[in-house]
Amino acid sequence: MPRLSEVIAALENLWPAGRAESWDAVGTVTGDPDQEVSRVLFAVDPVREIADEAVKLGADLLVTHHPLYLRGTTTVAAATPKGRVVHTLIKHDIALHVAHTNADTAEPGVSDALAGALGLRVVGPLVPDAGDPEGRRGLGRICALDHPLTLREFAARAAERLPATAQGVRVAGDPEAVLRTVAVSGGSGDGLFDQVRAAGVDAFLTADLRHHPASEAREQAPLALLDAAHWATEWPWCEQAAAQLDEISDREGWDLRVHVSRTVTDPWTAHAASTTPDDASVYASDPTAGAPN
Repeated sequence: MPRLSEVIAALENLWPAGRAESWDAVGTVTGDPDQEVSRVLFAVDPVREIADEAVKLGADLLVTHHPLYLRGTTTVAAATPKGRVVHTLIKHDIALHVAHTNADTAEPGVSDALAGALGLRVVGPLVPDAGDPEGRRGLGRICALDHPLTLREFAARAAERLPATAQGVRVAGDPEAVLRTVAVSGGSGDGLFDQVRAAGVDAFLTADLRHHPASEAREQAPLALLDAAHWATEWPWCEQAAAQLDEISDREGWDLRVHVSRTVTDPWTAHAASTTPDDASVYASDPTAGAPN
């Protein structure tokens, strides 16, 4: 079995910490470099539910996309939710490694996985990495559809292929508009509207679209918008990343057992559809029902 330091070196080669944004908190959070690793779990969020899943699985390493302490901390006391995660992991000798914005801009990265889940062909990065002479790395992806779809059809495809969440997929635009090109960005993407407009695509699929940026984007260009849940747009990366580590394990002769969490950690658990007062109903979401297949 490889040591943790060897596995981390492989992950750093995939997603170098030096390519993360300056505000980000990536890298190894817990773990002894000399401990042996035989089982790895990939997940989006380093929350208590995922830590407990790692314990139950017998994982030696948990790799998450989101950082545990993005804004720093002065305590890891178990009296706080994040502190309890730290205590749980250390108590059970489970290392935690984070790949966040360095995985967003990698090639392949988070948006490549999102494009793959949606059946899109990647043409290039939406925001190219100036440090990449080949022009393949960067934030977001510009994509092409293999054959035109209406916005209604593409929205249905996104709702079907992305992991189910209480939010589902919100849509702005003419449902019968024909789409040939789509920009995608896993996670929060409403800071990318200038680049999306410059790309001249027909639609933009991302997450966390706020009212004013979305409204202004619709006013400035005939751009269709699809707003999926943040967690749902980033979960496909877990499968892609696990496959990458599997390939490394085979090449190095490590025989790692690599797993992807199907636990839905999107914070929203229910959706109340807009209705008339005489026809009000709330559609509760079963936290296990939307688990990816």
